[in-house]
Amino acid sequence: MGIIEQKNEKENRLLETAFKLFTEKGIKSTSIQEIVDNAKVAKGTFYLYFKDKYEIRDILITKKSEKLFSEALSKMRKNYIQNFSDQIIFIINYVIDELARNPLLLKFISKNLSWGVYNRTIIKLYDRQELKPDGLYSLFLKGVEENHIELENPKVTLFMIIELVSSTCFDSILYQNPLPIEEYKPYLYNAIRNFLK
Repeated sequence: MGIIEQKNEKENRLLETAFKLFTEKGIKSTSIQEIVDNAKVAKGTFYLYFKDKYEIRDILITKKSEKLFSEALSKMRKNYIQNFSDQIIFIINYVIDELARNPLLLKFISKNLSWGVYNRTIIKLYDRQELKPDGLYSLFLKGVEENHIELENPKVTLFMIIELVSSTCFDSILYQNPLPIEEYKPYLYNAIRNFLK
């Protein structure tokens, strides 16, 4: 294994270990020492990659959010959905279903899904799927333009959609508030379609 592969392997081990500990114990109750002990790396190695445990949390939120949307986009493309609103609903539905299946991930990302997609600091550090020509943001801009949807600021509209989904679905999935998620989805999707008229 080369030096770059070893560095990547250590960084990934730290990320995976931190995620496991954060979801089991919470971020506040997890120390950097616990992360390095469980990842079986020296404490100095942690600081080669991350400033503190909050930076590793931010990177994890970004990576997990990116992965969710990337998988959703991939599935959507395999289904050949033509209607723009239906494409966005498909993506959102996929993300909601994945979060409902994985309550630990839901609690970890909680109300930070939009932050995970839009964090500029993390974008500079990591290659971002959403900024690639086939990413979520590009799909959204292209759909708005091709469908002649008059939005004052498409970026803000996408942010609002993701924010609406993340904040309301968290309560709906975990606490059935205001409704269980399957009953809530039609209301949510109606609101999203109204954004895209």
